[in-house]
Amino acid sequence: MLYKNLPNIVTLIRIILIPFFIAFLLYHYYHNALYTFIIAGLSDILDGYLARKLKSHTEIGKLLDPIADKFLLTASFIVFTIIGWIPVWFTIIVISRDIFITIGWVLRYLIYGTKSVQPSIIGKSAIALQMFLVGYILLNNILQEKLIGGEYLILIVAILTITSGIQYIYRGLTYSGE
Repeated sequence: MLYKNLPNIVTLIRIILIPFFIAFLLYHYYHNALYTFIIAGLSDILDGYLARKLKSHTEIGKLLDPIADKFLLTASFIVFTIIGWIPVWFTIIVISRDIFITIGWVLRYLIYGTKSVQPSIIGKSAIALQMFLVGYILLNNILQEKLIGGEYLILIVAILTITSGIQYIYRGLTYSGE
C-alpha cells in the first residue's frame, strides 16, 4: 500500500523543504538554497512520474501537488522581494493571480460542487517559467554576476502570469457547471 502513497510522500517532502529553503535564503546560504530548490524541483517531477507509473493518482495528491508549487513559488518571490532581488510589483502580480484562482476555485466548488479545475497550457507555462525564474535568480546571485536578460525574463514571466490569470478568470466566469 506504500507504493500508492509514494507520490504523496514525495510531495510532502517538497512542502517540508520550503522552510529550509527560506532559512537558507534569509541566512545567505545561497548555494544551499539553490540545492534545496533543485531537490524540490526534481521532487515535483518525481511525484508526477510516480503517480503515472504506479497509477496512484489520489484526490489528496491532486490537491497537494499544486499547493506545494504555490507555497514554494510564493515563498521564493516574497523572500526575493525582501532581499531586493526582484521588484515588488512582480511579487504582487504572482500572488494576486494565485489569490484570484483560489477564490474562483472555492466559488466554483461552492456553486457547482466541482472539485478540480483543469490547468491550462498557459497556466502550466506560467508556473514552469516562474520556477525557471527562481533558479535563474538564485544562480545570478550566487555567481554575483549580471546574467543576460534578467529584467526581460521577469517581464516575460509577469506577462505570462497575468495572461494565465485572465484566462482562468474568463474560464471561471463562463463555466456553466457542465
